[in-house]
Amino acid sequence: MMVLGVDPHKESHTVVALEAATGELVAELTVAADQRGCERLLAWARSLGSERRFALEDCRHVSGRLERFLIAAGEGCVRVPPKLMAQVQRSARSRGKSDAIDAAAIARAALREPSLPEARLDGPERELRLLADHRADLVAERTRIQSRLRWHLHNLALDLAVPPKALDRACWLARLEEALALLEGVQVRIARELALRCRTLSAEIAASGREIAGRAAAATAG
Repeated sequence: MMVLGVDPHKESHTVVALEAATGELVAELTVAADQRGCERLLAWARSLGSERRFALEDCRHVSGRLERFLIAAGEGCVRVPPKLMAQVQRSARSRGKSDAIDAAAIARAALREPSLPEARLDGPERELRLLADHRADLVAERTRIQSRLRWHLHNLALDLAVPPKALDRACWLARLEEALALLEGVQVRIARELALRCRTLSAEIAASGREIAGRAAAATAG
């Protein structure tokens, strides 16, 4: 079990991994405080082992984005109140080194205080996550149906060559439906039904994406 203490800043986040059983420092990393940095941090943390817990200093004006990203990715996060850090001595050495010391102190505070509050999405953020998860499920279902449809099309040996990712697009689905309308048989009927399901799912995915974008914009504006 790893405890990953994060010292968040406006421009960068420093994370230190401690072995929970011994408190031994295992590794450290500093990333930019942007989407790419969050993704890099998560990939690095997951490379250290399957069991982990993030501990973030509770200063949500700089840690909020990373916290939301980690929770949405299914990671466990606790918030370490700044008062627990009051006894931490800031190092006079370089900024990066000082941040690593603070990140390790945050992780150790989480080890000392097992009852720290678990960070959770709530309100608009929780609704956005539910919508994002639902859209991801729709995309996965469409991918599965497209795979089945392509298998049937291969067996039917249509003259129409359907390019990769074309089954996401209404214009190509329309061309495919026109080609299938000239044929008969059980496999043709199944292919038509799958094409229709792809069309329906694509419409639902697009509508879900618009709703997510609208809600995200409203939350940001608010």
